[in-house]
Amino acid sequence: MYVRATGMKYYSFLRELHASTLFDWYMEIGCRTGTSFAPVRSKTIAVDPFFRVDLNIIGQKPALHVFQSTSDDFFESGFLQRNGIRLGLSFLDGMHLFEYLLRDFIGTEAASDPKGVIMMHDCAPGNFVMTTRDLSAIKGAWTGDVWKLVPILQKWRPDLTLTMLDLRPTGMLCVSNLSPGNTVLQDHYSEIVAEYLDQTIESFGVERFFDLFEFAPAAQMLEEGFPLFQPVALDPASALKPTLHST
Repeated sequence: MYVRATGMKYYSFLRELHASTLFDWYMEIGCRTGTSFAPVRSKTIAVDPFFRVDLNIIGQKPALHVFQSTSDDFFESGFLQRNGIRLGLSFLDGMHLFEYLLRDFIGTEAASDPKGVIMMHDCAPGNFVMTTRDLSAIKGAWTGDVWKLVPILQKWRPDLTLTMLDLRPTGMLCVSNLSPGNTVLQDHYSEIVAEYLDQTIESFGVERFFDLFEFAPAAQMLEEGFPLFQPVALDPASALKPTLHST
């Protein structure tokens, strides 16, 4: 039986998180319209191969780097390493095929602060139809098969801490206790993809999948001041307040 995420909407959670919590560097992959990263007040990196933005996305950010490219090309560019960037918070919402998200996670963790958090969207599908890998068959909500990151990380990286927030409509997997120097996933990437490529959530077992985790109440995390993110948070007083210097 599928278990639906019934908490607050994920956009609302992200908006509240960024309104109260400041990070040195925030990265988002898969951000077409800019709506999800517009409220961010941290230095920001946005990656999407096809931007369509018609709102103010700079806001109070000290810096905004926008890359209109695939995430593979972005990581290959070496931008993060050349600039010595350590990501405090990242939100991965790109191509909803597990091998893409796995590569995005590998590249993101390698450039993260060990105290940071990586958030991955759509890892708790509400039905079988939305989990299709057939891009021509997509109708309505689509999570693809990124649900596979839950069993993959539990098997290959038991050192990580996984928290599945009950954010509507399809959950948010938050990964903490990061280890940027760990290369297990990269070293075994081909083996992992081969193991899971032809697996569907129903062949894996729907109940088996939802038994792997319990939904954590996002509303409670908000009320408690976002404790999961505090180890890497900056002093809120250091937030930029842009000042007009000319007319």
